[in-house]
Amino acid sequence: MKKALKNVSFVILVLKMCFIFGQETSAQKRIIIDVGHGRKDAGAIGINGIQEKDVVLIIANEILKLNNELDKPLDIYLTRYSDTLISLSDRTKLAKALNADLFVSLHCNHSENPNARGIEVYASRTQKAFSKASVFIAYQIERAVCNAIGYVSRGVKFSNFQVLRETTEYCPAILIELGFLSNWDEGSYISDKNNMERIALSILLSIQKSIEL
Repeated sequence: MKKALKNVSFVILVLKMCFIFGQETSAQKRIIIDVGHGRKDAGAIGINGIQEKDVVLIIANEILKLNNELDKPLDIYLTRYSDTLISLSDRTKLAKALNADLFVSLHCNHSENPNARGIEVYASRTQKAFSKASVFIAYQIERAVCNAIGYVSRGVKFSNFQVLRETTEYCPAILIELGFLSNWDEGSYISDKNNMERIALSILLSIQKSIEL
């Protein structure tokens, strides 16, 4: 946790220095990838024992890696880079401090019904400055990811999740549930490293396309 917070503090310090010396920060679109759960908070546990906190961290780091290979990479920051636990309020504060253009929270789903499957994307239920933009981007990304990896679409939904409620005032914010770890097919699929790379690429490209529209 201390290491993660040091990383965040360093980023904020650099931005403040740029402002003080009249330097412009990157003109690239700045994206915050919120890596759900962490450390003692494992999140959902899959039928094969895979943990949500590990799945989303691997996918987030793949997004970073693939982004660096683009001709015009986005300016991407993660809320955590390792198995640490960051408070929900600190996650949303990062979006504000970095003046983010988009906040994307990554999660995996779980259900008592082993047949539950598919991807769903959430936007904030509260009406804030970027509520409409959040909904628009949620539809774009949900459709693109489902088409790319062949998952069933569960649609765009609305919730009062803290990371959405506190971020939509500053930038568009969505939360993606990347399938059900409790479903044998989806849990097995997302456990495979190659499939994690495919999911990461679909998220990255859909983000890139949605913020250009």
